[in-house]
Amino acid sequence: MKRRIVFWRHGRTSWNAQQRFQGQSDVPLDEVGLAQVVQAARALALLEPARIISSDLARAAATAQALSDVTGLAVEADQRLRETWAGQWEGLSRAEIDQRFPGELSTWAAGSDLRPGGGETRVEVAERMVAAVQPAADALAESGTLIVATHGGSARAAIGMLVGLPPDHWAALGVLANAAWSVLQENSTGYGPAWRLQEYNAKSLPVEALADDR
Repeated sequence: MKRRIVFWRHGRTSWNAQQRFQGQSDVPLDEVGLAQVVQAARALALLEPARIISSDLARAAATAQALSDVTGLAVEADQRLRETWAGQWEGLSRAEIDQRFPGELSTWAAGSDLRPGGGETRVEVAERMVAAVQPAADALAESGTLIVATHGGSARAAIGMLVGLPPDHWAALGVLANAAWSVLQENSTGYGPAWRLQEYNAKSLPVEALADDR
């Protein structure tokens, strides 16, 4: 087994249910979200994680705590793992964003480096995410697993950067479901990016694969 990074999106919040843009607004998990992360934590504990790092926003912190409760591992909070800061978009529904900022949402969703609501670009988000995640992954023992409790947009940006996709292709990664996870595995082949995407938007555990032709 090689080192693994598991990006785990937080459970549902009331703003998720209302389809409001959350960004760095500190919205807690709702009852559905709390149940989602308890169930997901039971599965992720089977990976025997070595370390849990988490965004300091309440919805991610509660998600990480559910796994801590099962594994006994401490949660290490890091504000660099927060969701995209989205300025004036935060708290608005998609319809409200389209009305107040015509055309910007679709441009941003297509992969543009537009600043949502005057906030952060995707590349800025990815850079701070990777700055937090990469050293934590490097410190793992061989075959260790790092759990990163974070947010949908920030996870997608970090994954895109770590697997070497150009930023204008990050939009090819689909929207992450609440309490779902994505698994990167260390690439020891000597060619290609340092990390490979093994599972994406999953709610089942990864299965070891030998090679494409086996």
